[in-house]
Amino acid sequence: MSTDEDFPCRELVEALTDYLEDAMPAEDRGRLEAHLAICEGCTTVLEQFRETIRVTGHLTEDEVSGPDRESIRAVYRAWRAEPTG
Repeated sequence: MSTDEDFPCRELVEALTDYLEDAMPAEDRGRLEAHLAICEGCTTVLEQFRETIRVTGHLTEDEVSGPDRESIRAVYRAWRAEPTG
């Protein structure tokens, strides 16, 4: 995990969807790409996201059932609540 305060790893993981959908402001995109250049862990996470998208194809929120959508959100909420260190 990087100690880069310009774009901490936790923030990067949360921003990857916007990055991959090209919905991220240019300034943030530059910060994210600079972080990726120095952080192997986040680069691996990005590649995992890309591979998941490639394997699963395009899946919209409407195609995911309410209980499954909530289950996914619960995983991310738990992950975000973990102390950083």
